[in-house]
Amino acid sequence: MPKKILVFAESRDGALRRVALEALGAAQLLAGKDGAVHAVIACSGGAADEVAALIARGADVVHIADDPSLRAFAPEAYLAALGAAIAAVQPDALLLGHTAMGRELAPRVAAAIGAGHIADVIAIEASDDGDDASFIRPLYAGKAFERRSFVPGQPWVVTVRPNNIKAADPLDAADITGTVAELPFTVPPLYTAVRSLVRRAGGQLDLAEADVVVSGGRGVRSAAGFEPLQAMAAALGGAVGASRGACDAGYCDYALQIGQTGKVVTPQLYIACGISGAIQHLAGMSQSRVIVAINKDPDAPIFGIADYGIVGDLFELVPLLTTELQRARA
Repeated sequence: MPKKILVFAESRDGALRRVALEALGAAQLLAGKDGAVHAVIACSGGAADEVAALIARGADVVHIADDPSLRAFAPEAYLAALGAAIAAVQPDALLLGHTAMGRELAPRVAAAIGAGHIADVIAIEASDDGDDASFIRPLYAGKAFERRSFVPGQPWVVTVRPNNIKAADPLDAADITGTVAELPFTVPPLYTAVRSLVRRAGGQLDLAEADVVVSGGRGVRSAAGFEPLQAMAAALGGAVGASRGACDAGYCDYALQIGQTGKVVTPQLYIACGISGAIQHLAGMSQSRVIVAINKDPDAPIFGIADYGIVGDLFELVPLLTTELQRARA
């Protein structure tokens, strides 16, 4: 039976987050060749670029919820927009990114519509028609994985972890047939009001979606010790992260923390500089594709999971590596 899958296309600063395109790719897998993929965008003042990007990658219908209350994330307003989209589409499944926004919205939507909910999915195995689908998610900080599925007859709500599921591919111009639909909805009373947004790490690539992450631990010794790491990250087109030890020591902001009580990242390349490898930190980065560790201590636990290890002083090695990277790119 053809399925209808709805994707919440999360955006930031007028641009789609990459996880929205990854959720779109997952939706196409679940919908099968005869199903339909819908997307909903919550915006304030139009979203022409986001709509074009979704249609170019195969969304059949893009629903636009446009209201001043959606300028910043207000849970009640976003839930109302999602509820209107669900009422209009009557989807078999709703997919969101496993982001701060998705983690708040998904369980509330699932409870409201009586749907099953599977969070933090890193892989999907589905039949051609999408009827038989299994969702794989990590447990115990990535030490184990479980395969879960839904009871038939009820809608699904799924969040997908960034950087794990292949994004939807762009279509040839002749194959683009998507349409746009305005989505009227009623804004409920808002219990919170966002007056302004302050970003401490303005302009930095989002850690959860970065292909390359360069992280520092207590071994950087000071806030200035992050400067070589920032130069390396810039040379690689990546983002800078940190262990909790570095954050606790005041070397950087907690927004950069990676680990069990911080952010979970799965980049193509993770470079750990001056990080010993405490289990709490490994919980946030152990699923990275390639891990490189730089540490003076040859017995540091981080070497136990690293694909490549360099024993030495990061203040000597990181600038040398950065110089070679810059030379290679030039």
